[in-house]
Amino acid sequence: MSILHLDTHVAAWLWAGDRTRLRPVWPALVRSDLAISGATILELGFLFEIGRLTEPANLVVKELIGELGLQISGAPLGRVVEEALLLTWTRDPFDRLIAANARCDDARLVTKDRRILDHCPWARWS
Repeated sequence: MSILHLDTHVAAWLWAGDRTRLRPVWPALVRSDLAISGATILELGFLFEIGRLTEPANLVVKELIGELGLQISGAPLGRVVEEALLLTWTRDPFDRLIAANARCDDARLVTKDRRILDHCPWARWS
C-alpha cells in the first residue's frame, strides 16, 4: 500500500466528511495509507484560531487517526527544513514544510493547491 501525505485542506475536508470536494482523489485515499506533517497539525490549529474549523487541531487529528488510521510523519524536523529550504517557489512556510515533509517520506502529497501542483512533481490532485 502506498503512503499519501495530506495537505491541510484535504485533512480538514476528510475530517468534515466533505466527500464532494474529495471526489477526484477519493479512490486513492481509500486504498492508501494516509499521513500528515507536523506542519499540517499546526496549520489546522491556525484554522481553528481564526474560526475556519470548529474543533481544535488535536481533536481533528485524533479523530482522523481513529477513523482512518492516519499517521503523523516521523521525519526529523531538521531534514524536513533542509528540504524546505530548496523549495523557493513560495514564501508560505506551511506549503514549504508540508511539501518538503512528503518528499522526505518519499510520499505523494494530495493537494488541490495549484502552486504546489505546478512546482512539486510528487504532488497530485486526481
